[in-house]
Amino acid sequence: MAEEPAQFTIEEFYKFVNQGRLVGARCKRCGELLVPPRPMCPKCFSKDLEFKELPKQGKLLTYTIIHISPERFQKLTPYAVGIVKLEEDAKLPGMIKDINFDRIKIGMTLAVNFDKKADAEDWPQWARYYFRPTENPATP
Repeated sequence: MAEEPAQFTIEEFYKFVNQGRLVGARCKRCGELLVPPRPMCPKCFSKDLEFKELPKQGKLLTYTIIHISPERFQKLTPYAVGIVKLEEDAKLPGMIKDINFDRIKIGMTLAVNFDKKADAEDWPQWARYYFRPTENPATP
């Protein structure tokens, strides 16, 4: 039986997250890195893609503290969300955990960690990723 071709979708991205891996798609035509993967390159419109494993650390580009959230996230408030730059200008949004909010700084190095399931029953039951500091600044 022939193996199914790779699917460059958000569902496939979360299958990799469930394995403790961050994976994007590299366009074989122009080299663009798509994070999370998409079925077509937005730069050159090629569908000739390959999976690319990403590093598990990056630099914080921007962040915000959420105090008023959608209903399904209210039990988490307040929480921090940021955008982390990985290699080759790949940017990935995610929650920032395990740090006091006053210690979050633009440019700090964050590492990816993984949770095994979603918090809400009505939310897709994909594994989750989040960012945390590489050092332990959670204490004053």
